[in-house]
Amino acid sequence: MKYYIVAGEASGDLHASNLMKSLKQLDKEAEFRFFGGDLMKSAGGTLVKHYREMAFMGIIPVIMNSRTILKNLSICKKDIANYNPDAVILVDYPGFNLKIAKYVKTELKIPVFYYISPKVWAWKEYRVKSFKKYVDEMLSILPFEVEFFKKHNYDVHYVGNPTVDAIAGRDHKDETFSDFIKSNNLPDKPIIALLAGSRKQEIAGNLPLMLKSVESYADGYQFIIAGAPGIDREFYKNYTLSNPDIVVLFDQTYRILAQSDAALVTSGTATLETAILNVPQVVCYSMPSPRLSSWAFRNILHTPYISLVNLICGQEVVKEYFAATFTVENVRKELGQMLHVQKYRQNMLNNYKEMRDILGESGASDRAAQIIYSKTN
Repeated sequence: MKYYIVAGEASGDLHASNLMKSLKQLDKEAEFRFFGGDLMKSAGGTLVKHYREMAFMGIIPVIMNSRTILKNLSICKKDIANYNPDAVILVDYPGFNLKIAKYVKTELKIPVFYYISPKVWAWKEYRVKSFKKYVDEMLSILPFEVEFFKKHNYDVHYVGNPTVDAIAGRDHKDETFSDFIKSNNLPDKPIIALLAGSRKQEIAGNLPLMLKSVESYADGYQFIIAGAPGIDREFYKNYTLSNPDIVVLFDQTYRILAQSDAALVTSGTATLETAILNVPQVVCYSMPSPRLSSWAFRNILHTPYISLVNLICGQEVVKEYFAATFTVENVRKELGQMLHVQKYRQNMLNNYKEMRDILGESGASDRAAQIIYSKTN
């Protein structure tokens, strides 16, 4: 069968690539065409548009790039129509993908599968109506979403979380600290990891404050920035030139985390990855107009937390400092608790275990592929 997949960012590229591998195991004749990234391309098929040309975040960047976004939508619609796939699979990225879902369902009459539900439980809850109209099967990766959608009389499938799969199947799983520092020519000092985001806007907002927050720990620790896919090494030099001891490593996020004593993490999938790898973390997220952003979170968003760890557990497992609360003093203090107060650290790790139990076993990609394949045949 022929499958068309649309993924608009790095995490979508990762999870879609694993889904493609699982579909290939079920469907030996599987063919793929997609909007995505390098990982999907390596899984096989034709890359039509790279997510780097699509990832615009925030109101102003979206407005400034509206012509490009509309052009990408037009290209995608025409390409799907010409390809005439047996199924269209949309991966998160709701602003773009819901428009594609409507077109595919109403104009082309092709089955639409949504893998990795957009976070409508946080805001834009009205989008559930569009899912019910234009999406044949919603494949959720967060267990609490099943109950959320049930309130809207919309049955969805919880297939497990693909991050569990990605980490379970990662390279260098048995690597020691000694092996890691030797292979990267690093000093023999404990590591604090910095995960500042996957987009330039996020990194520019988060990384400077993160670096200031860890300065006082320089005597006992080394700091490693996990370079984001698609971001040039030169971009990070804007923030590390003043401190040559700061190291940026690309394509090694899981390796870095696995050997770290603690991590500063921008909200998103990275918080979940850090918890699955059992690394104490503090969530940091810079926002423009911090006071206004904090007010909006309290009064507009429909969620008590911003990190997946806390949302899955239904309680505060990790500290979340964003907008007005993301300060050097707050992050520095929390780092001290995680690194030096054993009871505090152990309590966080115990909660991580509960979170992993809630997520369940690996196999999300296989379960999602099975549903897509069985519903399409």
